Amino acid sequence: MQVNISGQHVEVTQPLREYVEQKLKRLEGHFDKITNVTVIMKVEKLQQKIEATLFIPGGEVVANAEHTDMYAAIDALTDKLDRQLKKHKEKQQSLLQGAAAR
Repeated sequence: MQVNISGQHVEVTQPLREYVEQKLKRLEGHFDKITNVTVIMKVEKLQQKIEATLFIPGGEVVANAEHTDMYAAIDALTDKLDRQLKKHKEKQQSLLQGAAAR
């Protein structure tokens, strides 16, 4: 899994980068077919915003989160991505089971 992390109006420090990569590895444990991840961190006034796009076979998963603390925003983002990946995986499995039943 290739991870691209960039920042707009914020410097992406090494601890931030490591924290994001650690959280993304947890997602990879749930769904191992993630090929590429693009993460964009932004600061707008008092809000810390983060956006991620996960590229997977058959499409992509996109999520956004914002909070006053960047680490809390990263946590919220990975929770959203985790839910979306689980839903995608369940859809794939139900489609495969439906095709096998025919």
